[in-house]
Amino acid sequence: MKLTTMCYVKNDGKTLMLYRNKKLNDVHEGKWVGLGGKMELGESPEDCIIREVKEESGLTIKRPVLRGILTFPKFKDDEDWYMFLYTANEFEGELTESDEGDLEWIEDNLVNELNMWEGDRVFLSWLSKNKLFSGKLIYDDGKLVKEEVVFY
Repeated sequence: MKLTTMCYVKNDGKTLMLYRNKKLNDVHEGKWVGLGGKMELGESPEDCIIREVKEESGLTIKRPVLRGILTFPKFKDDEDWYMFLYTANEFEGELTESDEGDLEWIEDNLVNELNMWEGDRVFLSWLSKNKLFSGKLIYDDGKLVKEEVVFY
């Protein structure tokens, strides 16, 4: 099982997105994603997302808001991935180059037009409900085949 985090950093009607094009053997290669990554030993989800956003962008997010928990059964190599999904509107620092891809502030109304995982579009729509959620996204050979959600 992999424990992961993702954050959509937002500012002035734009969302900071990462185009994954720099890592070798990257399951996300060629896709636009939010910032985040795998939890390290001893980290809380909040510790992880603050560290990951800093490593990937140079920005230090303040008060990330947990918006949902997502389950991805057998996402890669027959491992389940669990993701804590955050948004952040407050940050400090200067944007730096990422080792994982190209960072770009994308107008919020254009984010869904990017090449991203099908499930990302689904949970981005769940974010718009402004309720905490628990979701499950099932992929088969890179294609989304089933989605489930419970809102709280």
